[in-house]
Amino acid sequence: MSSEQLKYFDVHGHPNFPAYDADREAVVGRAFEAGVWMTAVGTTLPTSKAAVALAEKYEEGLYAIVGIHPTHASPSHADPDEIGDLAKVGVDVEAEVFDEKVLNELAANKKTVAIGECGLDYFRMEKSSKALQKELFIKHIQLANKAGKPLMLHVRNGKDRGSVYIEAAKILKEYARVPFDFHFFAGSLEETKLLLDLGAHFSFTGVVTFARSYDEVIKYLPLDRIMSETDCPYIAPVPHRGKRNEPAYVREVVRSIAEIRGGNPRDVEKSLATNALAFFGII
Repeated sequence: MSSEQLKYFDVHGHPNFPAYDADREAVVGRAFEAGVWMTAVGTTLPTSKAAVALAEKYEEGLYAIVGIHPTHASPSHADPDEIGDLAKVGVDVEAEVFDEKVLNELAANKKTVAIGECGLDYFRMEKSSKALQKELFIKHIQLANKAGKPLMLHVRNGKDRGSVYIEAAKILKEYARVPFDFHFFAGSLEETKLLLDLGAHFSFTGVVTFARSYDEVIKYLPLDRIMSETDCPYIAPVPHRGKRNEPAYVREVVRSIAEIRGGNPRDVEKSLATNALAFFGII
């Protein structure tokens, strides 16, 4: 699909995951037919390598993001969609090693447009460590600075009353020298204002098609700081809830953002796609 046909951009999805092994080419094809460009986001070294390999199959329209998910700083829950047949019920996967040589090579690839998903996830802390996550996060920021590519952030609050967004903001302010996007953003209006002052971008998933808790932030944000995503294969939007998500469904996310903001749908559609191209340095 040529850039002239581009209507939507799914800035965060996982078409590189084993969840699509049976029909990956068809999934990508449906996205292109719908006018959707996309990224393939790594969460481990194997899925990051798979992201680059997939992106290299397409001249344009599909790009890689490479890195290690914060929960993989320690032994973590085995997700069949992410690691396929390696996942066994009740068995954790080993912690990922930040292999600087491999990640530098992946980051330098011309089809790699960002580093991530990386950040802080305090939701599941039974086997995780805040100190290990922060150390891994800083390594990713340094990798992004060196590569001159933006950060795709995964930041999720825990069950205590502290704000992981404020913790992430402090680290970004000290170390980051590149743009950054808060994927699947779920922060408060106060946190949004703090992050806006740091120059952050914010992307939203299919949750905005059925949950109204995001409306206030989406209305408040400047349009040029908003991007759309699916986080596929997870969190399918209305009217596809309960199904495996895919990049083509990002259209529903964009439509909902336009409805929430009350703007011209075509203007929002064009702006969100343009925002993504600029963020990733594709234009």
